[in-house]
Amino acid sequence: MHSKDSNLKLVVVGLLLGILMTAMDNTIVAAAMGTIVAELGGLDKIVWVTSAYMVMVMAGTPIFGKLSDMYGRKRFFMLGLLLFLIGSALCGTSTSITQLSIYRAIQGVGGGAVMPIAFTIVFDIFPPEKRGRMTGLFGAVFGISSVLGPLLGAYITDYVGWQWVFYINLPLGVIAFVMIAMFYKESVTHSRQRIDWGGALTLVGSVICLMFALELGGQEYAWSSVNIIGLFAGFAVLLIAFLLIERRAAEPVITFSMFQKKLFATSALAGFFYGSAFIVATVYIPIFVQGVFGGSATNSGLILMPMMVGSVAGAQLGGQLTARTSFRNIMLLSAVCFVAGVALLGTLSPDISRLLVNIYMALTGFGVGFSFSVLNMSSVHHFDVRQRGSATSAITFMRSLGMTLGITIFGIIQRNMFTDKLSSAFGGAAQSSAFGDPRSALTPEARAKIPAPVLEKISAALSSSIAHTFLWALIPAALGLGAVLLMPHDRLFNRQKAPQPALDKE
Repeated sequence: MHSKDSNLKLVVVGLLLGILMTAMDNTIVAAAMGTIVAELGGLDKIVWVTSAYMVMVMAGTPIFGKLSDMYGRKRFFMLGLLLFLIGSALCGTSTSITQLSIYRAIQGVGGGAVMPIAFTIVFDIFPPEKRGRMTGLFGAVFGISSVLGPLLGAYITDYVGWQWVFYINLPLGVIAFVMIAMFYKESVTHSRQRIDWGGALTLVGSVICLMFALELGGQEYAWSSVNIIGLFAGFAVLLIAFLLIERRAAEPVITFSMFQKKLFATSALAGFFYGSAFIVATVYIPIFVQGVFGGSATNSGLILMPMMVGSVAGAQLGGQLTARTSFRNIMLLSAVCFVAGVALLGTLSPDISRLLVNIYMALTGFGVGFSFSVLNMSSVHHFDVRQRGSATSAITFMRSLGMTLGITIFGIIQRNMFTDKLSSAFGGAAQSSAFGDPRSALTPEARAKIPAPVLEKISAALSSSIAHTFLWALIPAALGLGAVLLMPHDRLFNRQKAPQPALDKE
C-alpha cells in the first residue's frame, strides 16, 4: 500500500476518534445523569451540567474556526483534544454538581475546536465527489457515538462508577492526538487575520446573561427582581454591542457576508432549530425511562439506542444522496421525519409500550441524522479553503446555540410543569415533606422505599411534564422544516479540483 494512502487512512481514523469522543460525551453523560444527581445532589443545577459544556462549545467554535483558517487546522485540532482530555480528567474528580459544571466547561472549550475542525479537514483533503461518502461516514460515527454513549455510560454507571464516563475519553483522545500529530501535515497557505476578540466576548457574554436570566428567573429570584432585570439588560446591551462590533470588524467572529449565500443561511437556521429540538430527546428520554418505567441507568441507555441507530442510518443515507439530488430534497425528507418523531414523543405516558417508544425514537433519530452529514456539506458548498473553517464553525456554532438555548428554555418548561403537577397531586407543602426531592425516584433503591400510590403520582407528573415539553419542542422542529423549505435547489458538484491531501511521508 502506498505510504500516502496509508497515512491518509490513519488521519481519517484520528479524526473519527476525535468526533467519536466529543460526540459521545453528550449522551454518555445524559445516561448517567440520574445517578450523578442522586449521589452529588443539586437537582436545581442539573441543567448546567449540560449547558456549561454547550456554552463553551459555542464560545470556542467560531474562534477556533477562524484561527484554523489563519494558522492551520492541525495545531488547533490538537489543542482542542488536549483541553478536552484535561476537562474529562477533572470531571471524574467532581464532588458537587457545581464543580462538575465548571469542569464540563473546560471540556466544552476543547469540544469547540475538535468537532468543526475535524469536518473542515475532511473538506480540505478530499475532493467534492468523495465528500458525500466521507461526511456520511463522519455523520454515522456521530450517530454511532450517540448509540455507544448511553450504552457505555449506563454500563459504567451501574458496574464501575459514574466517574469513569469521563475517564473513558482519555485513551481515545490520546490515540487521536498521536495519529494527527504523526501523520497529518498541512501544505495549504493560510492568511494571517485579526481575531475579533471583542465580538467573541460580547456574543458569549450576551448568551450567558440570557441563560442565567431564564434559568434563575422565577426560581432563585422573582422575574421582576433587580437581578433578573439586570441580566436581561446585560443580554440586550451585549447583543447590541456585538452587532455594532461585527459591522466594523475587519475579520468578524461571525462573517455576516456568509449569510448572503442563501444555502448557507438556510443551512445555519436549520441547524439551529434542529439542535434546540433534538437536545430535548437526548436529555429527557433517559429521565423518562428511569423515573417512569423504573430501573437502572442501563435501561435508560438501552432505550436511547433506537433513536441513535436511526441517526446513523439517516447520516449515511444523507451523505450518499448528495451525489444524486439537491441538499434541499434530502433535508426535506429529514425534516418531515424529525417533526413527526418529536410530535409522537409528545404522546409519552406511563402506559405507553416500550415498542412504541422505540419506534418514535428511531423515527426522530432518522430525521435528525441527515443533518449531521448534509448540513455540514451544504454550509461549505460556496466557500473555498480559506473560508471553510469559518463556515464549518459557523454551522456548528448555530447548532450549539440552538442546543444551549433549547436545554435552558425547555428545562425551565419541564421543571415548572413537573412542579405544578406535583403540587396538584400532593399539595405544595405535602410533596416536599413527604418524600423530599421528587426526582430521587430516579434510582431503583429510592423507588423501592416510596409507597406505590405516591410513586405512581410522581411518575405520572414526570411523564406528563416531559410529554408537554416535547410538544413545545415541536415549535423549533417545525421552524426547522420551514428553513429547509427555503433552501435553494443547489446540488453537490465538482466545481474545482480539490487540493491534494498533505501528509507526512515515510
